[in-house]
Amino acid sequence: MESSKVYVDVVARFDKDGVMMPMAFVWEDGRKYEIDKVKSKERCASRKAGGTGIMYTVVVAGKECHLYFEFDKWFMERKFA
Repeated sequence: MESSKVYVDVVARFDKDGVMMPMAFVWEDGRKYEIDKVKSKERCASRKAGGTGIMYTVVVAGKECHLYFEFDKWFMERKFA
């Protein structure tokens, strides 16, 4: 299974301490997905798509996926069968 980066638009919230939390993202086809829960946040490299940054493990419609903040852009991994 191959993967590649998909850069996405993200709606994020900043709390009073400046902590950034993603709330939703827009996939490349224009569909918007609300993030139900952020399970974890850690500095990490994307081994599948390449790149490093902050990896957010999020739950969207009951499914867990990873959203990466790479310096000044957000991306996700596209999976191919």
